[in-house]
Amino acid sequence: MAGESCDPTPDSRFGALANLLAASIAAEPREVAAFAYCDPAGRVLGTLRIASADSGSLDLPVRRIVADAVLLDAPRVVMAHNHPSGDASPSRADRAATSRMARAFEAIESRLVDHVVVGRGGAVWSFRAAGLL
Repeated sequence: MAGESCDPTPDSRFGALANLLAASIAAEPREVAAFAYCDPAGRVLGTLRIASADSGSLDLPVRRIVADAVLLDAPRVVMAHNHPSGDASPSRADRAATSRMARAFEAIESRLVDHVVVGRGGAVWSFRAAGLL
């Protein structure tokens, strides 16, 4: 799947939200993750942004991210992160982080609806559209 374009479908509130999150971090010079905590209809209850210390990688504080979902009573979460290098294709680390986040949300009866990766030029790759979520 590397190299393939896999855009989120904007036909749903979650798809549109994924696109908005991706656009909000596309031009960041460092790797940034953005989370939108939502109700079942896709209404945003809260957001979180986490920036890396350098442009190479991003360490996701899973406990903090999941704790915010609990505090907001958010049964749905949308995640986006950028690749400052420009390539929106997910890395092995991205795939592992997505799996780890999905399992963590599942443990609290929440669901990671989508994780989109955005490249510098605005290209977007969606785990949901690829059938991986």
